[in-house]
Amino acid sequence: MTSVSIALVYPDLLGTYGDGGNATVLAQRLRWRGHDCEVASFGAGDAVPSSCDLYVVGGGEDLPQSLAARKLAESRALHRAVDNGAVVLAICAGLQVLGESFVGPDGRTSEGLGLLGCTTDRGPGPRAVGETVVEPGPVWAALGLQTCTGFENHGGVTRLSEGTVPVGRVSAGVGNLDGTLEGAVRGRVWGTYLHGPVLARNPTLADLLLTWVVGELAPLDDSRPEALHRERLRNGPSERATGVAQVQRAVRVAGATLERLARAGAARCRPEAP
Repeated sequence: MTSVSIALVYPDLLGTYGDGGNATVLAQRLRWRGHDCEVASFGAGDAVPSSCDLYVVGGGEDLPQSLAARKLAESRALHRAVDNGAVVLAICAGLQVLGESFVGPDGRTSEGLGLLGCTTDRGPGPRAVGETVVEPGPVWAALGLQTCTGFENHGGVTRLSEGTVPVGRVSAGVGNLDGTLEGAVRGRVWGTYLHGPVLARNPTLADLLLTWVVGELAPLDDSRPEALHRERLRNGPSERATGVAQVQRAVRVAGATLERLARAGAARCRPEAP
């Protein structure tokens, strides 16, 4: 059986929502199948190696996020790892850090690692907070990924650029921007806004990532995680959650409209040059 190394990157900076649990899920699903697996945690004072097979980068607040981005940009450990074929799971702030740019704690645009083709700006409306349901895109559905559930809590809006595809379409919640698309995937780098931990709630996503590392996987008795998955689909998102997303979208559209009207009015009120 294959021996797999999993790196948990800066859990002291990017571990606000328990996203480190994703590394535990990955390791256990490998061990149940007879694979050897080692999980190593690398704090902000440690050198992140580029030799691991799989990396987990979690969510965090603005200041730790910026510090993590700076340290990873300086070391380029994740760049080398991805070049070597490693798989990366990045959640929320992790997704933003791996993108091309994001907004730092001072409100200014900060450069990301560029491993995902996406940019993140401050959202004009309220934070996206609540249960989210994502229907996977056809490519991922064909690989066995089922409807994904998770909990989002972010104030940024993320736009995808060429070469990066979404995880799927949002059926409840906000996702990247306006309740349409969620996540960002390029090559073997998988970014999502879903907390949970997301892999505990979505075992088919865990297995999809693992197939990129070890190939075809033996089946497991997933009756317990599947029961959790069904429970979250049944009781997590609701008509109220969908309504919140609709209200948030309406607020964003209204805010953009008001901004355009204000600019137009200001232009009309400018005095003519003498």
